[in-house]
Amino acid sequence: VKTVTGKKEWPAWRPPAQMLARRPDLPRYMAGGQDNPLGARAMYLGSSLYRIHGSNEPETMGAAVSSGCIRMTNKDVVDLYDRVKVGTKVIVKN
Repeated sequence: VKTVTGKKEWPAWRPPAQMLARRPDLPRYMAGGQDNPLGARAMYLGSSLYRIHGSNEPETMGAAVSSGCIRMTNKDVVDLYDRVKVGTKVIVKN
């Protein structure tokens, strides 16, 4: 259980340490934009490394390529972003 503590349009991306350990070839920083892995929008979840974000690779959704984030198509994350307020409770169940 977390809350949305921040929201960003076309966010910049810094891969977390655990992702860099698996993929040392990744850039350490990517500016926001069409090629950015976080896609069109991101909603940050508390003090965790996790976020709800778009994807520029929707064909990879459902595969084991994420480091725990909740990925959505850019169209769907833009819709959600417009409806969710900072402070919204998020419950993740598996």
